[in-house]
Amino acid sequence: MTPLTLSQAQAIIEGAVALAADRGFKPLCIVVLDEGGHVRATARQDGATFGRVEVANAKAFGAVSIGPNSRQLEQMALDRPHFMAGVIGAIGGAVVPVAGGVVILDADGSRIGAVGVSGDTSDNDEAAAIAGIEAAGLTAAS
Repeated sequence: MTPLTLSQAQAIIEGAVALAADRGFKPLCIVVLDEGGHVRATARQDGATFGRVEVANAKAFGAVSIGPNSRQLEQMALDRPHFMAGVIGAIGGAVVPVAGGVVILDADGSRIGAVGVSGDTSDNDEAAAIAGIEAAGLTAAS
């Protein structure tokens, strides 16, 4: 496993912002976490509300700490609400189980972090996260 570098984290943010600009998304907040859930880089676009930082972080944190992307966590929350409530409580409550948190894989397929995006619809947030990961030359977990 190769650790997520600062330059990769910044490239993820740049790629997410580029897609958002191209598609006319609302202002986004992007948070990139390493495999231990620590912030490597974050950005809040002009006009994005300040609470989006915490939401983006919680989408990424859930994905990197539990394993699946936040879209899958959303389905888990619907299918097994008591289990997800327990998991969320056990890891400190910092999880938002809706699309927009995507696990980052290195060239070997190892999990090296996650990116969380908040500011537009959950589907658009997820699209920006994936675009950012791919712009950095990494792979988004499916």
